[in-house]
Amino acid sequence: MLNFITWDVSPDLFSLGPVTVRWYGLLFALAFVLTQPIEKYIYRKDGRTDEDVDILTMYMIVGTVIGARLGHCLFYDPVYYLSNPLDILKIWEGGLASHGGTIGILISLYLFCRKYKFDYLWVLDRIVIVTALGGACIRLGNLMNSEIIGKPTDLPWAFKFVRNGELFNNVPAYLDPRHPSQLYESLFCIVLFILLYLLWKRGAGQIRGLLFGLFVTLLFTFRFLIEFTKENQEKFEDALPLNMGQWLSIPLVLIGIAVLVYALKQPKVPGQAKA
Repeated sequence: MLNFITWDVSPDLFSLGPVTVRWYGLLFALAFVLTQPIEKYIYRKDGRTDEDVDILTMYMIVGTVIGARLGHCLFYDPVYYLSNPLDILKIWEGGLASHGGTIGILISLYLFCRKYKFDYLWVLDRIVIVTALGGACIRLGNLMNSEIIGKPTDLPWAFKFVRNGELFNNVPAYLDPRHPSQLYESLFCIVLFILLYLLWKRGAGQIRGLLFGLFVTLLFTFRFLIEFTKENQEKFEDALPLNMGQWLSIPLVLIGIAVLVYALKQPKVPGQAKA
């Protein structure tokens, strides 16, 4: 009886001459394409305009890409990238970190709110709803790349990642059945999106910081726990009691809890978008 799934999907979707379109790039872009209409619906319901979302999306894209790339370079291999700073720009070679992306988003949205006079927590409460859905797309991209794989398991839904190591030849190929950790995270993000959206529909967006605090607490608590099913991404993590993803998740969980406590002490403030 087959007790694993053979995962032998090419990371390349198709090629047109010298141009190759990869699943990861498509799903990364799809994260913004899918979420923008939902965010526009939320903003309209809360008395804002589509133009606000268009501007916000541009800030989000820049913040996500820069933050995720710098996060990977500085969190996982700072010695190499600080010695070879131009290689930081080689984003096509792979290497994005979700914790860095989170920081990049927080900074970019702060700049957006400062320039356009929005209330910061009001914006964060609404952006995290669609960010959860975007995270699901990006983790599916990791699955298509056969990267960020899990530890060995004999569970019937284990994946045998035939192509692991194909994209980054410094990563050894793991051919035994393993946890599809990318899929776990993607499914959790979908559940989180549904939860946050339903809470917003029931008026939770009127409590400043509630949705943002809940998102950060749940997402990074799950991230901390799911890391126990993953292989470490870099060799230096083998000597640590927790891997880098877990260390970076701890302060974010604490921030999420602090924002939740703050939010639950606040009265409802309907429609407060401006700072």
